Amino acid sequence: MADPVALVALSLDAAFGWPARLYARIGHPVGAFAKVIAHCERRWNRHEASPTAQQAGGVATVLVLMALAGIGGTLLTIAANRFGSAGWLILALLAWPALAQRSLDAHIMPVIDALQANNIDGARTAVGMIVGRDTAALDRTGVCRAAIESLAESFCDGVVAPLFWLMVAGLPGIWIMKAVNTADSLIGHKEAPYRHFGWAAARLDDLMNFIPARVSALLICLSGPGGWTIGWRYRRAHASPNAGWPEAAMAGVLGVRLAGPAAYDGVMLDKPWIGEGGEANLESLSRARRVYHRSCAMCWLIAGGTAWLA
Repeated sequence: MADPVALVALSLDAAFGWPARLYARIGHPVGAFAKVIAHCERRWNRHEASPTAQQAGGVATVLVLMALAGIGGTLLTIAANRFGSAGWLILALLAWPALAQRSLDAHIMPVIDALQANNIDGARTAVGMIVGRDTAALDRTGVCRAAIESLAESFCDGVVAPLFWLMVAGLPGIWIMKAVNTADSLIGHKEAPYRHFGWAAARLDDLMNFIPARVSALLICLSGPGGWTIGWRYRRAHASPNAGWPEAAMAGVLGVRLAGPAAYDGVMLDKPWIGEGGEANLESLSRARRVYHRSCAMCWLIAGGTAWLA
């Protein structure tokens, strides 16, 4: 992508996020993927069906999503290229909604603001918007730890992975990645009723995030000292083959422990700790936000440098 499509898309996202007015008028493409997934689930995830049939339905759902995103992205690319030298700007506009730099930052700030105001209930509510664990009983340390983990993992899912697939495979690549990631978020769970139906979404999301997760860890390590040793030592301490990389790197840079026991739907899971050092607190959460900003800036350098070299 010799034209600065990726760099402009990053700039638009950093400047505007996905504006509320646009969301109110046209929604967000991810919402369209969610509707497709819900429709497929109603048709193909029959509870009385065998595990094999449920798994086949999940595979079909992922194929439908990939076809819609891939064909749509290809047709839009062809249409944009008809505008000659302005085509790259149109492609940047079409890729913009798939990035989430500003959105991630906007979701972390209410957690920080509530903690600064000693409003633990507000902090629990705010962090509950971005994590899947139970938050009602979290103390300040638990809130900070959950927010840091989400920021590190979402840096991969929301910034690095979309950018990587945009630069590798253009508009079809970035939207296929977002479609698969949406499917993983909604149905890629080990619990019923998605244990078999969501298998394909979860595995494909793991595959598409394999390289971005490791790039994310590298960028986090470059954004602050201390991440290399801890990042490598604890990269496999997470149940996900990918999430442990950026989380371990962030734990190393901040000098804190992340993960550990957490409750989901009232059930306490004895998850392993990631990292060594002190407990997460407001200071380390604020530092994590600064590390995130520096890591995003490196994404800009990569996008701009690639365009310049090409």
